[in-house]
Amino acid sequence: MSAISIGQAAVLGVVEGITEFLPVSSTGHLKITEGLMGIPVDDTSVVGFTAVIQVGAIAAVLVYFFKDIVRIVSAWGRGIANREERYHHDYKFGWWVIYATIPVVVVGLAAKPLIEGPLASLWVVAGSLIVGSGVMWAADQMGRHKRGEDDTTLKDAMLVGSAQILALLFPGFSRSGATMSTALILDLDRVAATRLSFFLGIPALTGAGLYELKDAVGTGVGVAPIVVGTAVSFVVAYASIAWLLKFVAKHSFNSFVIYRVVVGVLLLGLLASGALTA
Repeated sequence: MSAISIGQAAVLGVVEGITEFLPVSSTGHLKITEGLMGIPVDDTSVVGFTAVIQVGAIAAVLVYFFKDIVRIVSAWGRGIANREERYHHDYKFGWWVIYATIPVVVVGLAAKPLIEGPLASLWVVAGSLIVGSGVMWAADQMGRHKRGEDDTTLKDAMLVGSAQILALLFPGFSRSGATMSTALILDLDRVAATRLSFFLGIPALTGAGLYELKDAVGTGVGVAPIVVGTAVSFVVAYASIAWLLKFVAKHSFNSFVIYRVVVGVLLLGLLASGALTA
């Protein structure tokens, strides 16, 4: 019998699609939702399932930013073949995405037992939601928002890419929140910070989903729930991306900060009262 039903998979797909790219922690919300539905958050197959349905959200990014991705990949390919093309920013950016993914891959493989064990606790999620909120608020206040996407450098990409490690180790911190906050501290404007977070998330999240596929299928989650969860996350994530880019163009991240604190405090209360188990 599958550890996750088709109905539960659909619900988790909606949660994943909405929260993957918003700076509110998709992993944290998935774990909270799993806890409320009585699904063991530290079960190997469940951890694998949540990683796999992220591929649906990443597919939404690939479709939404298809023209940008084709432009960057084409420039990267031309630069590989022709030295004269290597001055182009898109060629350099292609390499930067690759370089910036290496730290999170190394840490992810090395710390896998911790990530799937003690760090999968809902106590960690609650604490990370609240602490991450403080980081996000400070970053939004500190940042001068004066640099655009074309002003990004290798240093920016490496620092923002490495920030993904925070979300990897502390579910609830939010990959989007960590990367956007780092980009804001580096004085990128909110739209540039958001787009950079999207691009840097593509290889890391796709790789994680493919790597965890064997655990999701091989240890208790059926193919049907995986397909449903992934499909639902794709549709919902596409709409979420479109909304977020419009939102950050005119608003600060304060709404997300407040929301994260409220969810974190409520989660602490549920855990302390015994209504939820960690």
